[in-house]
Amino acid sequence: MGFSAADSHPSGTPSSAPKILVFDSGVGGLSVADAILAKSPAAEILYAADTAYLPYGVRPDAELKARIPDLLAALERRYAPDLIVVACNTASTLALPEVRAAVSVPVVGTVPAIKPAAEKSAARVIGFLGTPRTVEREYSEALIRDFANGCSVVRFGSADLVDLAERKLAGETIRPEAITAALAPMFAMPDADRMDVAVLACTHFPLLRAEIEAASPPGLAWIDSGEAIARRTLSLLNLECGSGRPRPTTVFSTAPDKLRPAAPAFAARGFSPVEDWDGPEELDD
Repeated sequence: MGFSAADSHPSGTPSSAPKILVFDSGVGGLSVADAILAKSPAAEILYAADTAYLPYGVRPDAELKARIPDLLAALERRYAPDLIVVACNTASTLALPEVRAAVSVPVVGTVPAIKPAAEKSAARVIGFLGTPRTVEREYSEALIRDFANGCSVVRFGSADLVDLAERKLAGETIRPEAITAALAPMFAMPDADRMDVAVLACTHFPLLRAEIEAASPPGLAWIDSGEAIARRTLSLLNLECGSGRPRPTTVFSTAPDKLRPAAPAFAARGFSPVEDWDGPEELDD
């Protein structure tokens, strides 16, 4: 059973700081939490991971579209966040309208950074690296039509990189050849040799940024949505950069044994130990 951020306040009294709930299928949302923490808003940050369904990128769309809004509605009822960040490209591109309809607080989604990539590319060839379903989804097609018209887009979906990011945060040393092997099919695709900008379209992937950059051709710039999400979050909460010190609190997981190996990575950011929650039914007890 999880407990609320107010219950975990060091002084034993509820905090008046706004609460931000960061949600992902696993550890990928930490890349977004890092971007928010870097701006140092006076906010309380909770983290929830649906590890029982990890990875989202290989789950049937209908299954996720039904599950994710219910989970976030239950989390809102139990922990009363002031804002929810869906720190997952798969969940955002699939179920963001349904999530917004299911909760009463503002929701910030994670959109693949197609627009800034297209604006930055001099070669007019961009890479789109996400999970297999994200790179194929109609939402992604619409982003490409609207913001990358005239660009060649090299799309590649990788579930292996999600697993490698999870393993990295669990303390495992990731071998460079594993990253190289995971990226090799993308770099072998037509026009890949002309890419000058590529999008990390899964929140797990910025956790491997150094490794991905080391395995990439020289001159290829990688971008993600983390900083834009942090700016939007602060704007909706009327917080300014540097206006106080953030206070990470509890980590909730639907399958805590899957997340517990990454507990040191969460602890290093100030989060408390992983707590168990089974889903909407348990949260509503």
